[in-house]
Amino acid sequence: MDIVAIVGVILAFSAIFLGNALEGGQVAALLDAPAFIIVVGGTLGAVVLQTPWLSLARASRISVWVVKPPALDVEKEIERLAVWAKTARREGLLGLENISQGLKDPFRRKGLELVVDGIDPHTIRRLLEVDSQARTDSDLAAANVFKSMGGYAPTIGILGAVIGLIQVLGNLADPNELGAGIATAFVATIYGVGFANLLFLPIADRLRTQVIRYAGADDLFIEGLIAIADGEHPRSVELRLRGLVAGS
Repeated sequence: MDIVAIVGVILAFSAIFLGNALEGGQVAALLDAPAFIIVVGGTLGAVVLQTPWLSLARASRISVWVVKPPALDVEKEIERLAVWAKTARREGLLGLENISQGLKDPFRRKGLELVVDGIDPHTIRRLLEVDSQARTDSDLAAANVFKSMGGYAPTIGILGAVIGLIQVLGNLADPNELGAGIATAFVATIYGVGFANLLFLPIADRLRTQVIRYAGADDLFIEGLIAIADGEHPRSVELRLRGLVAGS
């Protein structure tokens, strides 16, 4: 679990509540159910209307990457590819067949199976790059769901403020109703700007970073696999991959 992300969220919202307290405000002043419903409900509704279902579903699945990113051990990946290269050199490409059957990652299993089947290295690269790009595009589209939420939230917050002001203007003769209307007006704006800049946009950028990182791991794997298919010496394969990591 990535504790840094959790600390970041806590720090951001704590700063808001602490600043409010230092100004003499009460925590209750920042808690307004109607404003929350307007901003969160309106933002979600706009994003659902805009986004295809598959991207929404993918966004919900990868949102956990904010606190629990995919386990990517580059050093372990290089070592594994070097072992495969040694096996291929000692037993031939068919010696990798048992290894491919034990892989859980469909992308890596497919790549190794293509090598075992003796497919041309150029074709293997093309097929794997298409799969990797498709997954990357899907994940980036999912990350953009949160970016869209960050774009809509402030505007919905302004809408909530207008609704609150309408309530204020409609109840000028009743002082008891003025407080609720004013609270909704200003708190809705805070919710819109706060959620966008402290939550939605940072989540989008963090997910995008993880997606790019995952794509980089795919590229490293493809390079190593192609080197094995070309029959390169295991030491050469390892050095090439370490050079790619050092240069990235």
